[in-house]
Amino acid sequence: MNAVQKLRQLADQISSSTNGLELVDAWALAERLSARMPVDKPEAARVFKEKDAAGLDALVGKLENPDASVPAAAAPVVSEREMNDAMRAYRKRMKLMRLDEESKLGGRGMTAGKKSGIASMEPPKEFPTRVWKALARAGRLIDEGHGFYAEPPQMPSD
Repeated sequence: MNAVQKLRQLADQISSSTNGLELVDAWALAERLSARMPVDKPEAARVFKEKDAAGLDALVGKLENPDASVPAAAAPVVSEREMNDAMRAYRKRMKLMRLDEESKLGGRGMTAGKKSGIASMEPPKEFPTRVWKALARAGRLIDEGHGFYAEPPQMPSD
């Protein structure tokens, strides 16, 4: 059972239970679980403060089906110049990371002579996240998750 399923179980228990001690425990556990979830924090605080069972049910419903409750937001506009500057900074940082990895000394005081195995990295912090997401949407970078981006594989030229 994952956390969303457990929250659903607790919401159902809260709406149907009449045992006071059982309700207190269920509300406390639901509050702890929801703190780790991507929910609307002010709304969650209100729900738990007022012990609003219908509000808890709505929060859990949004977690179970996030696409239905959130309208598609317009992608932020990023200028072509800003994207080019960000790509230049990304490539430069990637080059430096690879050179640093390749130049490490081995056990005998000689370089290993191996190619770097670095394929992705966290992008430079000089540019906001919206720029990196726009580059990923444009296909110039691949979002590998957890804040890491990689360049798409290059096609061999004939």
